[in-house]
Amino acid sequence: MNGPSEAEETGTVSRIARNVRLGLMILFAWALPMAVAAAPFAAFVMDARTGQEVYAQNADTRLHPASLTKMMTLYMAFNAIERGQVRLDSKFLVSSHAAAQPPSRLGLKPGQRIELRYLIRAAAVKSANDAATVIGEGLAGSEAKFAAQMTQMARALGMRNTNFRNANGLTAEGHYSTARDMTVLGRRLFYDFPQYYSIFSRRSADAGIATVASTNKRFLDSYEGADGIKTGYTRAAGFNLTASAKRGSKRIIATVLGGTSTAHRNQVMAQLLDAGFGKAPTRVREVKPAPPQLVAEKKVRRTVQVARAEPRQAVANVQLSTSDRPVARASTAAVVTPAAISAAVSRAQATAAPAPSGGGSTLTASARPTRKPGTGQFANAAMDPEILARAARPEARPEEGDTSETVAEPLNAARPKPSPRGDRSAELSTPAAGSPSLFVQSTQPQPESMALLDTPAPAQRSETIILASLDPDEETAPQATEIVARGSGSGGKNWGVSLGLFRSQREAEQVLLKTALQESGALGSALSRVANTKRGFEANFVGMNRETAELACGRIAARQQDCRIIGP
Repeated sequence: MNGPSEAEETGTVSRIARNVRLGLMILFAWALPMAVAAAPFAAFVMDARTGQEVYAQNADTRLHPASLTKMMTLYMAFNAIERGQVRLDSKFLVSSHAAAQPPSRLGLKPGQRIELRYLIRAAAVKSANDAATVIGEGLAGSEAKFAAQMTQMARALGMRNTNFRNANGLTAEGHYSTARDMTVLGRRLFYDFPQYYSIFSRRSADAGIATVASTNKRFLDSYEGADGIKTGYTRAAGFNLTASAKRGSKRIIATVLGGTSTAHRNQVMAQLLDAGFGKAPTRVREVKPAPPQLVAEKKVRRTVQVARAEPRQAVANVQLSTSDRPVARASTAAVVTPAAISAAVSRAQATAAPAPSGGGSTLTASARPTRKPGTGQFANAAMDPEILARAARPEARPEEGDTSETVAEPLNAARPKPSPRGDRSAELSTPAAGSPSLFVQSTQPQPESMALLDTPAPAQRSETIILASLDPDEETAPQATEIVARGSGSGGKNWGVSLGLFRSQREAEQVLLKTALQESGALGSALSRVANTKRGFEANFVGMNRETAELACGRIAARQQDCRIIGP
């Protein structure tokens, strides 16, 4: 058999050469835009003891932070724990949205409940996107609301060029930060939450459903004195790292954005930290960061006056109304007190004529006041999630693993019966859900016509009373009478909290009022109560379940105020 001819061999070689050239052209065409789209590089080095800049390169350029975002997610989680909003053993529900986050992830399933401690470990050590999303949704109700709160906290910390769109750092339009801002955040984690900072130096951690390995293990093992903090990677961001290291009396924190590989990023970080230790003075006065400068709440000055009763028919049947707690000014505790209210009502009733049978006047419902900013679960941070803009849903991209308000019905019952002295009928009725009672039970006997009606269940009633300022401010013009009411019923709850003993009832009442205004979200429908004991006047909030009592006491204690839980 004869072999292939010379012409056939030449044609075969030519076809192979053309295919090779075509392959190289395709590879070049694919690689060129990848090179052009390479993430910009930025770096910033800081003396952690003073917050002073040591080195900066493109430090204020807005870039993709990738999983460095989780530093703020964890900062928010630590802040919530310290304020008593949640606990480490609080269980968070995994949503379908959270479970569907791309890797790196812990492997959470929709409908699963998992303790916050495990979510923190997974987000900090493994950089798990699903865990970070569950934290955000658990703290704020949705990831978009949480991202808005993250951005507000960033402003409070001095991070002027940062905006968040999600809790995990996946690439999304409008989600950005800078090398300087991420370094500031790293320093804040070290100084603001030293009790939790060690999580960032763990090489592995128990995340509840699995033991996870650190994405930063390689750098922690290779650089002397390194003890954190967080890695990050997406295609748009490149290889990012915020690191902290301590040698002797010096601590340096630095950030690298846009590294070309894990090895390149770690090498550059080592050089930056070395330069930082070389330039930073050995002895320097430590300047700890000031508390976060959160947005101040707007104080609304209002005066509530007593209706001056003239001799006329008294009200037999009163239609009750409910309204949200009015916005209080700072001096409310000194102006409106339970004793003043009781005295004013008694004088007004003493001058009133008996009510004709079947007669009735109606007090109409007051307009719902505007909700005071800074209430709810983010009160201490002066944040109202409802006024924050909803963020766009993040675009799912591969993420790092480094291992790759009602008017009540009129009361038609018979003439009310006198209430026993010291009975709960002398107090304002239970507030509507979410608004704690601001006033304490009066110890004076109540006139018969003012006692609460004794009607059978299931109808629940509330009592309307006109609050008064006996001596209005001289500079304030007379205001229209304002009606404030509270809903009835405590739900059979028998837990509460005690704020301690006081020398006078007035002092205890003022403490209760101040606390109710500050912690309305945590206290919920709790009633304020002053107990006259042999040792003094005890200020209590009662009518809570155990969980609410624990949460409220935690938040009150966080304000450096004595608080203990009282049970059934």
